[in-house]
Amino acid sequence: MSDNRFIPCVGNGNGCGKGGDTRTVCVETNRILDSCRDRDCFENVRVFLTDLGRDIIDHTTQVRVKDACIAWTYIGIDPVQFNRGFYTIHVRFYVKLIFEACICPGRSQEFDGIAVLEKQVVLFGGDCSVSVFRSSADGSAFCAEPEPCYKERSVPTAVVEVVDPIVLGVRVLEPLCPEPVCCCCCACDIPPSIAGCLSAPIYTEAQDCDGQDRGGRILTVSLGIFSLVRLVRPAQYLITASEFIIPDKECVSGTPGNPCDLFRSMAFPITEFSPAPMPLPSADRNKCGCNG
Repeated sequence: MSDNRFIPCVGNGNGCGKGGDTRTVCVETNRILDSCRDRDCFENVRVFLTDLGRDIIDHTTQVRVKDACIAWTYIGIDPVQFNRGFYTIHVRFYVKLIFEACICPGRSQEFDGIAVLEKQVVLFGGDCSVSVFRSSADGSAFCAEPEPCYKERSVPTAVVEVVDPIVLGVRVLEPLCPEPVCCCCCACDIPPSIAGCLSAPIYTEAQDCDGQDRGGRILTVSLGIFSLVRLVRPAQYLITASEFIIPDKECVSGTPGNPCDLFRSMAFPITEFSPAPMPLPSADRNKCGCNG
């Protein structure tokens, strides 16, 4: 298997066959205009539960989180008034959580719910007044009735990268608890496609958007999220590239009847058994985009 690794093309030959001449070509890609990284801590976030979950927390206060993942993310972008080229990025995370509660000595019960988190950042996305139109891949559209076209200012594209939330705490609050609860929407505002990922419909009766529930206890979680946000625009660049050619090397596959032979030919994963190197201090890193 060691002779089946990819060998990069450099000039002519070197495992690339013939005709690997370099030349200058023009490519279209996305240019990062601004970016930032963030660590957000969301405390006492209201969790929207199913009927089963509501019944469980009304009879227990011993709850823990078994799993948390981001089910979906909404990203909106709006220009900042009187600051040309800057945009406000609205991000809403829908987090699906799986809980485990102790309902009697020696017996536990699982249930699920959804927490909604919101954040905003301001980044520079440049200013462009052109309209972009692209040809249709459907050749039969020549005689078709054209769709109405509206001229709009080109806005950048917001990209958000995020890891699954880190659970920092979970609490069961009593009705009319004076402690503030983070709640950026109502249960009826959760998109049906997101609510459908739960084991049962979301309980929607006797709920207020101020974080208080007049009908029973409230389940809250505290979550930490690491994220990267950037604004990109299409751009054209001249680069030095090599023309793609058919490689000379044939693919190597393992023998179906000898799985141990295939296993012995694999390289030992040394890096999997080595701890990651200690990161450099922040002062020694090359920063790009927002400082922090």
